[in-house]
Amino acid sequence: MAAVDIRDNLLGISWVDSSWIPILNSGSVLDYFSERSNPFYDRTCNNEVVKMQRLTLEHLNQMIGVEYILLHAQEPILFIIRKQQRQSPTQVIPLADYYIIAGVIYQAPDLGSVINSRVLTAVHGIQSAFDEAMSYCRYHPSKGYWWHFKDHEEQDKVKPKAKRKEEASSIFQRQRVDALLLDLRQKFPPKFVQQKSGEKPVPVDQTKKEPEPVPETVKPEEKETAKNAQQTGTKGPPEKRMRLQ
Repeated sequence: MAAVDIRDNLLGISWVDSSWIPILNSGSVLDYFSERSNPFYDRTCNNEVVKMQRLTLEHLNQMIGVEYILLHAQEPILFIIRKQQRQSPTQVIPLADYYIIAGVIYQAPDLGSVINSRVLTAVHGIQSAFDEAMSYCRYHPSKGYWWHFKDHEEQDKVKPKAKRKEEASSIFQRQRVDALLLDLRQKFPPKFVQQKSGEKPVPVDQTKKEPEPVPETVKPEEKETAKNAQQTGTKGPPEKRMRLQ
C-alpha cells in the first residue's frame, strides 16, 4: 500500500545516490537512472531488456514499449531524461520528463498538475478569506447586519503607552548639514584683518572708544560780559583831560 502511495505521488519526492555524482556524465546518466532503488524507473521498460541482453541503445528503435532516452545534457549539472511509449521506429508518445540537477532526480510536473495546484491554492486562499469575514459578521432582527472586529476591543483594553521621544534629527541629517556648512564656508571664507608684525591682537571687549567732546552751554549773560570785556581790552587807555584853573 505504501508503494502505491509513493508511485501515485512521484511529484513530491526526489532520489539521489551520492556515489554516482563524481562520475556522472552523458554516457553514464542512463545507468544511474536505472538503479533499482530509483522509484522513477520502470523495470519492465525496454532499457532493462537491452541491459540484460547486453545490447546497445540503438536497438531501442526496433522495439515497442516503454523506454527512457537522454533528451538534454548540460554537464555536469543538468540532465533531462524522457519516458516515452514507442509505437514504431518513427512514432513515439511522451509520457513523462525527469530532470537531474547536481545528481538529484525529480519528476517534472505536467501541465494538468501545475494548473490543478494553482487553482487549489487560489481556492484555498479565497475560502479562508470568506471564513474569516463570516466570523466578524453579526446579525440582529432590530439592527440588521454589522461587522464586529475583535481588534477594536483589544485596542480599547490596552492602555496607551508613552510614546518614545523622537530624535530632533537623524545621523544622515546631521552629516548633511555639516557638509552644507563646510561647502558654504569654502565658497564664502571669512575675512580677517591683516595685523602688523610684532603687534598683539586686541580683544574686542577691551577696546574703548574715545569720549567725544561735550559742547559747553554758555548763558546769554555770560556771553555779553565776555563781549564787553573783549571790547575794553582792545581799546587803549583813556586820554588825559586838561584841568581848568
